[in-house]
Amino acid sequence: MIRRDPMLRLRPWVGRPATDRDCPQDIASPTLPRAGLQASYVGAWPAVGWPALGWALLAWGAAVGWATARERPHVLLVVVDDLAPDSLAAYGNAVCRTPCLDRIAREGIRLDDAHHMGSWSGAVCLPSRTMLMTGRTLWRLPNAPRRHGQLEAVENPAAFVARSSLPAAFRAAGYDAFLTCKASNTFEPANALFTTRHEADKRGADPADGSAWHADRAVEFLRARAESGDPDPFLLFLGFSHPHDPRHASAARLARYGAVDAAQPPPAAHPAAPPLPVNYLPFHPFPHGHPDVRDEVQVEGVLADRSPATVRNEIGREYACMEEIDRQIGRVLAELESMGLLDATYVLFTSDHGIALGRHGLMGKQNLYEHSWRVPLLVRGPGIRPGSSASGYAYLLDLAPTLCELAGVAAPPEMEGISLAPVLRGESPRVRDVLYGVYCGGAKPGVRSVKSDGWKLIKYDVREGRPGTTQLFDLRTNPQELLREHHDPAVVAATGNRPAAEQRNLADDPRHAARRRVLEGALLAEQIRHDDPYRLWDQPGR
Repeated sequence: MIRRDPMLRLRPWVGRPATDRDCPQDIASPTLPRAGLQASYVGAWPAVGWPALGWALLAWGAAVGWATARERPHVLLVVVDDLAPDSLAAYGNAVCRTPCLDRIAREGIRLDDAHHMGSWSGAVCLPSRTMLMTGRTLWRLPNAPRRHGQLEAVENPAAFVARSSLPAAFRAAGYDAFLTCKASNTFEPANALFTTRHEADKRGADPADGSAWHADRAVEFLRARAESGDPDPFLLFLGFSHPHDPRHASAARLARYGAVDAAQPPPAAHPAAPPLPVNYLPFHPFPHGHPDVRDEVQVEGVLADRSPATVRNEIGREYACMEEIDRQIGRVLAELESMGLLDATYVLFTSDHGIALGRHGLMGKQNLYEHSWRVPLLVRGPGIRPGSSASGYAYLLDLAPTLCELAGVAAPPEMEGISLAPVLRGESPRVRDVLYGVYCGGAKPGVRSVKSDGWKLIKYDVREGRPGTTQLFDLRTNPQELLREHHDPAVVAATGNRPAAEQRNLADDPRHAARRRVLEGALLAEQIRHDDPYRLWDQPGR
């Protein structure tokens, strides 16, 4: 059930001077003046057929009936790039400083089992962000390798799907829709439907080339809206390019985490560098299907090195980037609060997927371990009990219908996601009982996962013509998915963690054979239900 979480005994938001440990009330941007703000790029409805589409959407919105603008809540959706939940204090991290995200968790709800459904591409961002924008499942996306259902007969499937996307639904309901995010690996046809959009890859250390740029655009939008007296409710999509690599940050933030910006792996770890994660390994113990993907061999400052010094340095760089993102989120929250809008705004924070950063010997997100399959999901807003948490068993594709329900917007019937509103209101602990995951951006059929009732199965079919590998984890006792290799004395010495005997892969343990069979059956059922075009080596129909 939804429960209060003692983990969230954090600093109050008001009544104290701002410090690096606090979420600031109002931090003026060095790149953003108080007046005379100009947009660097503004786009409205290109390439999808406005005015014809616009009039159709307006007619649809009128047909379902709108509340007045003053009755509608605002929405702030914050999406970062490449972030595992474990990097945040709200999920137990004791090193990375994110006071503004701590505030959102303290004043809202934390979901512990939120995931992206997966990817058929090494660029996991692309399908993940398309699912987030459209509410569609992985194999029914317009850019999926094979078309299914109604998309088989559509001449332009991307434009067709965009018409029932999140920005389309909100614009039809009378919302102003604003977007700032990175410029690559997003669903462009849906981005084009935002009233105003600012897209650029900003991963530098300087404010004009880093996370402050995205926050500046959001603050600019809010101030221009206030100056014009715009009465419409808004959907504000605040996307940050970090902490995706290259993880450049200011010298002060890097120094706080004992990290350095460098093109090559560091020779040694700084004493102030973050500790290794408990599921760190110096290499992945068996073929995982995509060893040469960019994230595993080309990340600046890491390359193919998995030494403790390199992993600790890169985690420190990530924390420095997240501290800066947190500061920028604080600026936007402060702006909303100063305008009297914060308590009428649903604030959601998430990532497009997780990331390994040395866990299980991997560096990227092209896998289905929890660190890369799960995403953080924090929600604050009207009707949400402060300091609560729930499992959720959610996908990112659930966010589109969730936001529609919260805002009183009619969700297009093409959205396949399930609204999380009952979970957010404390009426239900989760919206489904089984989660299904995919990664096949490298070898085919690739990797599949299923998660249910505290147990998780991962299957790897990545060596053509040869039997694959199966993993079975009891997440209740082994949440970090520790393997036999984590029991090695050298690994124990590096991480300082000595696993319990049962913290290992249980797939070949006869005591859990029945559980494995149940989950393998659940996986096949999910593959069929979601139009997965592949079958694994030990499944019928291969």
